[in-house]
Amino acid sequence: MKIMDFLSRKAVIDNLKSTNKEGVIRELIDSLSKAGAIKAKKDEIVKILMAREALGSTGIGQGVGIPHGKSSAIKSLVAAFGLSRDGIDFESLDGEPAHIFFLILAPEDSAGPHLKALARISRLLRDKHIRELLKKAHSEKDIVKIITEEDSKKH
Repeated sequence: MKIMDFLSRKAVIDNLKSTNKEGVIRELIDSLSKAGAIKAKKDEIVKILMAREALGSTGIGQGVGIPHGKSSAIKSLVAAFGLSRDGIDFESLDGEPAHIFFLILAPEDSAGPHLKALARISRLLRDKHIRELLKKAHSEKDIVKIITEEDSKKH
C-alpha cells in the first residue's frame, strides 16, 4: 500500500493555522472536503475524531499526530496531511509539540485498509530523516514529492 494511493494531493497543507488539537482536525477535514475527497458532514466527522482522541491521544510522539476514525459516511480510505511550523500541543505520548499530521478517514467496515494505512504512515514517520525533510518542506508540492519518493522505495 502506498500513501499516495489514499492521501488526497489537494488536502496537503504546508502551514496549518490552527493552534490546538480540534482546530487541526477541523482544518484537515476542511481540506478533504474542499478537495472533494469527502462528502460527509464535517461536524459529524470532527465528533468521531474527537471521540477517538478522548480514548487516547493519536499524538504518537516525535512531533507526529495521526488522528483517525471510521464513519459510515466515508466511502473509501482517504487522508489529509498538515504541517504546523510552530508545533501544537497534541497531548503526545512524549509531551512534545506535534508538527506533522496525517488525518485518516475510513469506511465503517474497513478494518484492513485502515490498519494498513496507519502502519504505512507509522513506518514512514519512524524515520527521523523523513520527519526532518517534511518539517523543512517549503510547499505542498515539496511534501507530496517527499512522500511520493518514499512510496517508490521498497519497504
